[in-house]
Amino acid sequence: MTMIPSKTLTNGVEMPYLGLGVYKMTEPEVALQAMVKALEVGYRAIDTAALYNNETEVGEAIRQSNVAREEIFVTTKVWNTDQGYDETLRAFETSLKKLGLEYVDLYLTHWPVEGKFVDTYRAIERLYEEKLIRVPGVSNHHIHHLEKVFAKANVKPMVNQVELQPYLAQEELRAFCKENDIAVTAWSPLGQGRVLEDAVITDIAQQLGKSTAQVILRWHYQNDVITIPKSVTPSRIEQNMQIFDFELSAEQMEKMNQLNKNQRFGSDPDNFDF
Repeated sequence: MTMIPSKTLTNGVEMPYLGLGVYKMTEPEVALQAMVKALEVGYRAIDTAALYNNETEVGEAIRQSNVAREEIFVTTKVWNTDQGYDETLRAFETSLKKLGLEYVDLYLTHWPVEGKFVDTYRAIERLYEEKLIRVPGVSNHHIHHLEKVFAKANVKPMVNQVELQPYLAQEELRAFCKENDIAVTAWSPLGQGRVLEDAVITDIAQQLGKSTAQVILRWHYQNDVITIPKSVTPSRIEQNMQIFDFELSAEQMEKMNQLNKNQRFGSDPDNFDF
């Protein structure tokens, strides 16, 4: 079994560099099978959200697996319509109930809803103080959002989950997060599959005898970025974690870094229809 390395967050909590993303896994049985399979082959992190409507399956997969709860890193998120201070506390209670867990490892603001996201994070801080979550964090926050959060926060977010893939390298945001001890997680790390055919990546994959997906996930890892690729296919779930037995050379990393076009496949947090 592959051991997935972890990143030590600023409070000492270990967060696996690779987890299973479960967005759009809406078919309960299919979702459950994918999660159980992932835990079976060595994944130790699952990333869900209230919006995904599969928190119940996440809890069920943990109970069905032979893995101890404390070994599994569970992330969930508060949705936009539940943001604000009191609303976030209520939303968290609902998520916890659906998960059937006593605590969540990482709780995130899903999107920075204008006029609400700072209060939402303050509620997340309170959950952290009450030890109901192990790590406070945010998602889809640009630098200016983070700065607004910093102005009111006692504890800075420890994770920022954003769209990040070879065509959207987010170098400025990554540098800012590094300066502020915020770990970066990439959602859609494979660019929703749209960068898998890239000629540069295909060429590197052929040189290394690896898949293009493995090369991209390895690029993220060497850039100190956590990834949560989504798949319900057992072979892909296994393949996505086989990225710790090879390395991209400095030249290959540079070629990958140069693919950036600031091209989003998801929404821009500044122009999101909340």
